[in-house]
Amino acid sequence: MLTSPLPLRPFGALLALLSLTAAPYRAAAQTNLPAAPVILLRPAAVFDGETMHSGWAVLVEGSRIKAVGPAAQLAAPATAQTLELPGLTLLPGLIEGHSHLLLHPYNEATWNDQVLLESLALRVARGTAHARRTLEAGFTTARDLGSEGAGYADVGLKQAIEQNLIPGPRLLVATRALVATGSYGPKLSAEVDVPQGAQEADGVDGIIRAVREQIGKGADIIKVYADYRWGPNEPSRPTFTQEELNLLVRTANSAGRPVVAHASTPEGMRRATLAGVETIEHGDAGTPEIFRLMKQHGVALCPTVAAGDAISRYRGWQPGQPLPERLQQKRLSMAAALKSGVALAVGGDAGVFAHGDNARELELLVQDYGLPPLIVLRAATSGNARLFHLPDRGTLAPGLLADLIAVPNDPTQDITTLRQVKLVMKGGVIYKQP
Repeated sequence: MLTSPLPLRPFGALLALLSLTAAPYRAAAQTNLPAAPVILLRPAAVFDGETMHSGWAVLVEGSRIKAVGPAAQLAAPATAQTLELPGLTLLPGLIEGHSHLLLHPYNEATWNDQVLLESLALRVARGTAHARRTLEAGFTTARDLGSEGAGYADVGLKQAIEQNLIPGPRLLVATRALVATGSYGPKLSAEVDVPQGAQEADGVDGIIRAVREQIGKGADIIKVYADYRWGPNEPSRPTFTQEELNLLVRTANSAGRPVVAHASTPEGMRRATLAGVETIEHGDAGTPEIFRLMKQHGVALCPTVAAGDAISRYRGWQPGQPLPERLQQKRLSMAAALKSGVALAVGGDAGVFAHGDNARELELLVQDYGLPPLIVLRAATSGNARLFHLPDRGTLAPGLLADLIAVPNDPTQDITTLRQVKLVMKGGVIYKQP
């Protein structure tokens, strides 16, 4: 019979002994850790997410902002790298409010063909390229609102970016999105069942199960189609009942997930608003009454004006020609939204048009819908961060993520300068520089 050379100890005491034994080694290892890199960025001006400041600089340590303020007052350690950015404005990385990395422009391939004919491997390869283009265009965060038939591939893209396998923006993903049975597509003949662009769910058991399944698979956001076209050549109509939407939002919120709603009809928007969604995507036929209701309930509008512009162009319309009915309606709904004071999220529905062209939404909001550049720039940085519950980004302040971009001149006066991104830093890592 073997005997133990050491007296037996309770398990908790043994763990404590091991911890004490390891402590000196941990301390030694920590003292040998390399210091976090420090970078001093010296642009002509800094837009901090709210206000423009001439002669300011930003000090970055590791992945975070260490200090922001007048350049003469920022003390940088001797080991700091100084990056001179003459003639450039430094600002927070832009936040894309509505994108689909697994889609590409509809004038290259129709939505139906992408969902039905393109392999998952091809779509993920495209998505990888789209993520890089989005980041290089100055968008360091993006809400990706639906994989459109590509299952949970958006979760994989997010993980690959987080693990530094591929470059791309920080992602908030909605995975498959939810639709009422029969209301989405693709649709062929009645006798043919084909893969759908979103997950079908109905009734109490079906909705609860689908919401929980998507959350369990990695959804940061639950997206629901509150209205859609039930058949070809007919207008959008509500899809889910008020009770179903209420249940969907309640189930998602109990797991800490916000809900966003695709909705373009007044009734679809009304039901989604009363259910408690956080943003309404598109809102093309919104009325003054609906926008007032949204404001009352704290629901924001993400108008995606660039998507409608792109689709109209694909159908032959060009600026300077009379507006097609779709864009006329959008002008009316946006005027009503702005008058109501409803909060605006900025997102263009990239994927309908080219990824990397994300600034198109900001340009159109200024050029076609009359918003001041400063208001649009605030909305695409600090505004989106606030609406999407991202307190660690969207403004430039000590302790926040070092997600920064630099563009020429003054983007609060000329929004088109966002087309000329010269510097992209995400988490203190430079992905593009002059």
